[in-house]
Amino acid sequence: MNTRAYVPADTPWHLISLRPRGGHASLRHAAARVGAGLIALSPWYLQAYDDPESRRQLTRALAADRVVFTSPAAVNAAARLAPLHARHSAGVLAVGEGTARALRRHGVREVLAPSRMDSEGLLALPALSSLQGLSAGLVTAPGGRGLIAAQLQARGAELIRANVYERVALPLPPARLRRLQALTSPSVLAVSSGEALLLVLPQLPADLRSRWQQQPVVTAGPRLAELAAAQGFTCVRAAAGPMPAQLAAAARDLLRAR
Repeated sequence: MNTRAYVPADTPWHLISLRPRGGHASLRHAAARVGAGLIALSPWYLQAYDDPESRRQLTRALAADRVVFTSPAAVNAAARLAPLHARHSAGVLAVGEGTARALRRHGVREVLAPSRMDSEGLLALPALSSLQGLSAGLVTAPGGRGLIAAQLQARGAELIRANVYERVALPLPPARLRRLQALTSPSVLAVSSGEALLLVLPQLPADLRSRWQQQPVVTAGPRLAELAAAQGFTCVRAAAGPMPAQLAAAARDLLRAR
C-alpha cells in the first residue's frame, strides 16, 4: 500500500512504539482511539533499584530545596524506596504532566510542571530560574536528561542526584523484526526517547532501516525531531507533546498529509 495516500478511518495502519517492555498500554489505547494498531518494539526494560545506597541518595534528594522528577518511572521507582507524600511538597517539579500525575497518585499534592513537556520546558519554570545557594534533587535514571543536571548546576544549585532505576538493554526479537519487514499497511514510528531510537537502529536489518527512514516519524518534542532527522529520517514531525494521545494524533495527521 502506498503510504503517501490518504488513510481513511477504516483502513488499518500501525503506530510503532519503542517504549520499555511492559510500557506500551497507554500508547496502544491512544492508537486505537485514532484507528491504528500498535506494534511494540522494546529496546529495553526498566529495573527499579532496591538497595541501601539508592535509598540513602533518594532521602538526600527529597530533602533538597527543589526536587525534580524526570519521568513517571522515576516517581514509581522512588515511591518503592521512600514515601513521597511525607516530604513537604513545595518545590517539587515534574518534567511533564504524566510525571506530575504519578506524583499526585503517590500523595504529592503540589507539583509544578511545564506546558511544554520536555527538558527545555522544565528548565524554563520560574522555580528553576535562579538556584544560587540552593540544593536541587534530581530523581532519575543513569543516562538521559543530561541537560537538566547540567543546567541545575550551571544555575548555582548543589546537585543531589538519586538514580532510582535503570534501563536494561534488550535485543530485538527476530520474530518482531520479521513482522515489521512483512508489514504492508502504513506505519508511523513514535519516538519519545532518543536513547531508545539509538538502541534500535543498529539492530535493524539494512532494508528495514532504509524503509523506516522513508516512513513518517512523530517525536515527543523538537529536540527528538532533530535527532531523528540526523539519523536519516526524511519525514519527521514533532507532536504537541509527549503524551500518548498527542503522539497518536500527530501520527494520524502526518500520515493523512502524505
